[in-house]
Amino acid sequence: MNRSMYLVGLVVVAIGIISSSLFIVDEREKALVLQFGRVVDVKEDPGLAFKIPLIQEVVRYDDRILSRDVDPLEVTPLDDRRLVVDAFARYRIADVNQFRQAVGTGGEATAARRLDSILRAETREVLGSVSSNDILSSDRAALMLRIRNAAIQEARGLGLEVIDVRLKRTDLPRENLDATFGRMRAEREREATDERARGQEAAQRIRAQADRTVVELVSDAKRQSEIIRGEADATRSAIFAEAYGGDQEFFRFYRSLEAYRGALLENNSTMVMSPDSEFFDYLKSDTATQR
Repeated sequence: MNRSMYLVGLVVVAIGIISSSLFIVDEREKALVLQFGRVVDVKEDPGLAFKIPLIQEVVRYDDRILSRDVDPLEVTPLDDRRLVVDAFARYRIADVNQFRQAVGTGGEATAARRLDSILRAETREVLGSVSSNDILSSDRAALMLRIRNAAIQEARGLGLEVIDVRLKRTDLPRENLDATFGRMRAEREREATDERARGQEAAQRIRAQADRTVVELVSDAKRQSEIIRGEADATRSAIFAEAYGGDQEFFRFYRSLEAYRGALLENNSTMVMSPDSEFFDYLKSDTATQR
């Protein structure tokens, strides 16, 4: 009986020793085997692994791609126009042994804080070397690449691999918004004033051109009308001359009628004439006195 219990005890102890010497490495993690705080083995491949019970311990780290949001920070570009920038980074633990040496027992939380400091410093340095227009334009993709490349070098000492850095939001500080909006409004008003001035200048040119065209058309019309009137007067004079040459009595009769029409108009000057005057010859008879 005692021997059976002894064997059972040995089996239990053996099972305990074996179970404490075995551990499983998940595919989403990496593991370090530590002996008295010193790294003695690195387990990166998923599966079953062994360690010395009681003497060695296992520390696990995430092998997936991690994200880190950088708290909003103010940057001052070359044009002294302060901006508030939000950024985030994606990274992974590339060298788990170097990672352990850099952060010690602080683990991933300590690494995240140190990476945050690296990203903030590189963001300030890169964005401080360009103007605010470059940051707010499509060129920001090149700026994010510069931040990423600089952060890669700094993060390598932590055993980290920086995969990507992105600027989520780039805004003006709240106290600067009103001043900025005022400048934008003034700029737009100036552009509108310039546009109106150019429009008025163009309108004046068009009006001047139209007035000149009107003057030219009226002058040409008057010239043509004078020419036509002169030709008509010449034709009339020719007709009168021909009529005078063909029938002198008719011509005198016609001239007398024209004289009556001009002299006997209403509101005309008063004339005192003798009834026997030659002026009334055609009023007293159908034919004038032959001379």
